[in-house]
Amino acid sequence: MSVLTPVQFSNVTAICKANIYFDGKVVSHAIELVDGSRKTLGLIYPGHYRFDTGAPELMELVAGACRVQVAGRGDWREYGAGDSFEVPGDAFFEIEVAAGIAEYVCSFK
Repeated sequence: MSVLTPVQFSNVTAICKANIYFDGKVVSHAIELVDGSRKTLGLIYPGHYRFDTGAPELMELVAGACRVQVAGRGDWREYGAGDSFEVPGDAFFEIEVAAGIAEYVCSFK
């Protein structure tokens, strides 16, 4: 799904401590918006990764490209800058970046 990918967020609280996964190959920082909602802004370096979700998530690709399979269902799908995908709560997704760096915004619902 293509969306209007955000380029900046105003009036946020940024959490300085990074979330570091897979020996630094996936790194994100959390922000909290004025309305109390949370997002993470992150980078995914080349590799294949699996993430479990607690709450539903909306992943928006800001730059780069990746392949994703949500909760083990269906085929792998390709995503690029401006695309997004949703992951249900209490599920998982697998993501693969073949080259370069995928940059993303993850919104928690």
